[in-house]
Amino acid sequence: MSAALRPIITICGTTGVGKSKLAIELALHLNQSSNKSLWRRAKIINADSMQVYKGLDVITNKVPVGERQGIPHLLMDFKQPGEQYVVGEWVEDTLKLIDQMHKNGELPIIVGGTSYWIQHLIFPNRLVSKEVDGPRQPPKESWSQDLQKSVLILPPELLSLLENLPTEAPSAKVDPDEAFRLHQLLSILDPAISERWHWKDTRKVLRNLEIIKESGKRPSEIILEQSRATLDSNPRFCTLCFWLYSEPLELGGRLDSRVDDMISQGLLDEVKCLRQLADDKPPNTLTEETDLIKMDYTLGVYQAIGYKEFCGYLDTPTESAFKEAVLRMKLSTRQYAKRQISWIRNKLIPAVEAASTFEKTVHMYLLDATVLGDDWERNVQVPATQIQDAFLSEQELPNPNSLSDTAAKVLSVAPKDVR
Repeated sequence: MSAALRPIITICGTTGVGKSKLAIELALHLNQSSNKSLWRRAKIINADSMQVYKGLDVITNKVPVGERQGIPHLLMDFKQPGEQYVVGEWVEDTLKLIDQMHKNGELPIIVGGTSYWIQHLIFPNRLVSKEVDGPRQPPKESWSQDLQKSVLILPPELLSLLENLPTEAPSAKVDPDEAFRLHQLLSILDPAISERWHWKDTRKVLRNLEIIKESGKRPSEIILEQSRATLDSNPRFCTLCFWLYSEPLELGGRLDSRVDDMISQGLLDEVKCLRQLADDKPPNTLTEETDLIKMDYTLGVYQAIGYKEFCGYLDTPTESAFKEAVLRMKLSTRQYAKRQISWIRNKLIPAVEAASTFEKTVHMYLLDATVLGDDWERNVQVPATQIQDAFLSEQELPNPNSLSDTAAKVLSVAPKDVR
């Protein structure tokens, strides 16, 4: 372990592989261990973008409180359903928690399926920041040539909008015309990035327009420059990262069963509750601390798998509509799992490898969670706790390919160029 960097443990992987279970087991192992390291206790920090929202335990797949075995779970259950919470905010909040935990001799275990949150936590300087007091805007003469050409063809009303961007993102529900104009402006200035965001996602659209004015570059150009540059080789922490992996065929059946379980556990009641909130709540609300929070009932937890799939069924509650909603939810869950694997394989692993060029400060291990039940202890729990002990005691760590045939096979596959 690098003497200059403090330790964290991260656990990533698809839904349905036991990430929370392993996090709790690692925390309990450390709390009960006689290991003579500086870190005697552990807390879990949530890295799932849906589990930050209050309630809605079924649709967000939170581990039940009764199964947490007394281990604190932080950054969970603290945001309102219509409230936005993005990666930069999560990283900032997580860094504060990690700093305090390290001061208290506590080991942070960060767990969740939103792997790009974890990646941005480990590797700094990968996010485009927004200065509180407003950045200096470079003169248009210094903007990239392609961007200048795009500005020249703007109609007068969109040029005026560019010169006078709103300070707050408009609500697509309250002011759809303004929301559409913002997206139209972005589609002319940066067609590639505009395809990423729906015109109703006004916060993201406005942020990309602000980036254009702040940097004089298209956001798509910035992303391309970052991807072509050498990945940041200076991680914030000495990191032990566990990737819980399941073979796709077995995982698919497990995910289908999970959807069935979620429905039996009250998924529809939560969808109805979310729908009622969206229909009844005003665009803004007051917190208990009387802070005004802007709400958007098309984003945040409203993007959770299960909500959009069953909304049509609520309008037409027939047996055929129900079956169709179940099939759509199972398909969406499988597709999401594929995207999660793609991010880990093609983004996170290359970043880890780049960071290891000069000094090994980020250690990544694939644990085979294809078969749960009796095989969990042998394939996941035991190797994970042994590696954790060695990591915290600064002992030699095993070769990641040596853990299992699955690890050797999956980790040997070259990442795809997803730029």
